[in-house]
Amino acid sequence: MDPISAVGEELGQIDGQITDIFRALSNGFQKLEKIKDVNRQSRQLEELTGKMRDCKRLIKDFDREVKDMESRNDPNTNRMLNEKKQSMIKELNSYVALKKQYAANLENNKRVDLFDGPGEELNEENVLLASAMSNQQLMDHGNQMMDETDQAIERGKKIVQETMDVGTETAAALKAQTEQMSRIVNELDSIHFSIKKASQLVKEIGRQVATDKCIMAMLVLIVIGVIAIIIVKLVNPNNKDIRDIPGLAPPAQSRRLLWNPN
Repeated sequence: MDPISAVGEELGQIDGQITDIFRALSNGFQKLEKIKDVNRQSRQLEELTGKMRDCKRLIKDFDREVKDMESRNDPNTNRMLNEKKQSMIKELNSYVALKKQYAANLENNKRVDLFDGPGEELNEENVLLASAMSNQQLMDHGNQMMDETDQAIERGKKIVQETMDVGTETAAALKAQTEQMSRIVNELDSIHFSIKKASQLVKEIGRQVATDKCIMAMLVLIVIGVIAIIIVKLVNPNNKDIRDIPGLAPPAQSRRLLWNPN
């Protein structure tokens, strides 16, 4: 059994995936040396870069697993795992350096193709075309190219004008929306002020209602007291401890009938 797999199944799977990627990178760079087309080289290099990115992520996962298991492993196992991790990092860095070298060479090849290849072919075609034409044909061809250039300029002017018109309309729409937003903000401020005033008015009404309730309660108590005094006076008119109520006549005295038998 692989010593990495013996330590942990997850570590063994990660180590196997990294080994497969390193094998694919080695084969990919060997294939890259045989490719002559610049575009194919660029696509191959992008594919290899993606594999190196995946390998870097797997090495981080490997390191995370090693740190999680460090407290449970013996020192020799931890040393073996750390050495394996360093070996992975070193191999990956070698492929990264190789990728940078190929990328620089590829960039130089693209510059050479850009400045040398198409320009020379175009100039040669123009020379052959000019040599096969008469003076009248050259003049007609030149006039035709000038007409096409004028038409292209007119189309460009039209596009610029349309762009300016769209920009003007957009600016007007933005200005109208800004003014509308300003009005909405002002209305919200007015609503907020009205709500604040209404809240204060409700509080004042509440205080007045509370005061009115107190006054009504006092009046009710006074009326009840007067009624109680009147009832007591009527029931016990000879009670001197209860004063007469001002404005209220004292109860009538019961008359004694004198009966003379004679």
